[in-house]
Amino acid sequence: MEILYFAWLRERIGHPKESVETDAETVGALIRELRAREDRYALAFSDLDAVRVAVDQELCDLDTPLEGAREVAFFPPMTGG
Repeated sequence: MEILYFAWLRERIGHPKESVETDAETVGALIRELRAREDRYALAFSDLDAVRVAVDQELCDLDTPLEGAREVAFFPPMTGG
């Protein structure tokens, strides 16, 4: 599965994307796996209220299943004017 990181998440983790193999069944489980990897991931995902997620380019929540997903993107909330 391809994981994309945008904005300050990319800066904290240190790269814009990576391919991972995971047994996570949901987005929330994937985040828990990533947090356990290294401190930089734990820092990036320390405040989940400040993180949005899309699975295969559709906004979703932490309970969203990952079965069949090809891409997960993490990014800060969008603002506009």
